[in-house]
This record gives sequence, C-alpha cells and structure tokens, in this order.
Amino acid sequence: MPHAVIEGPASETMLKGQPGDSVMQLARAAGLPMFGECNGSLACATCHVIVDEAWAGKLPPATDDEDAMLDTVFDLMPTSRLSCQLRLSDALDGLRVRLP
Repeated sequence: MPHAVIEGPASETMLKGQPGDSVMQLARAAGLPMFGECNGSLACATCHVIVDEAWAGKLPPATDDEDAMLDTVFDLMPTSRLSCQLRLSDALDGLRVRLP
C-alpha cells in the first residue's frame, strides 16, 4: 500500500492510501490542516504543499491549470504543488511533502 509523509509545523505524519488517492484526500481524512476548499477541482490553491526536493523530479509535470492556481499562492516555492493533483502510486511510495 503506497504512502506519503506530510511534514507539518510540529511533526511528521505518514499517511497510507490506495493507488490513485490524492495527498489532499489523505491529509484531510487524517485531520491535518489542509483546506482543499474546491475538493480537488483545481479552482483554488488551498491544498498547496511543498514537495521534498528529492521527490520533485519524480512527479509528473504540473498542468497549465495547476500552474495557474499555483501563481496565486503567497509562499510559492520552486517545488510547490497542489496536493489534490498528487496521486499515490507504487512509483511515488514514500512521497514527502511539507505544509507551507
């Protein structure tokens, strides 16, 4: 079962899920401070995360729509992504992200 690790302000949380689950879904289900106000429809950037540099190059590129939404975040970083667009898979088992 693939998993992701989310680093919050005070601790790390390992979240297990099924292939295809989004990091946003897992974080919200675990009660982490992840808003995801548009429920993954790419209409907001409230699920913004910063991907660990070791993982950034392993992700599929952001779509034009995701890039447009990322342009609206206050604390944009080079490895910023929307967690609703990050889906678990065997290839991404152990993905590490940080909440901004």
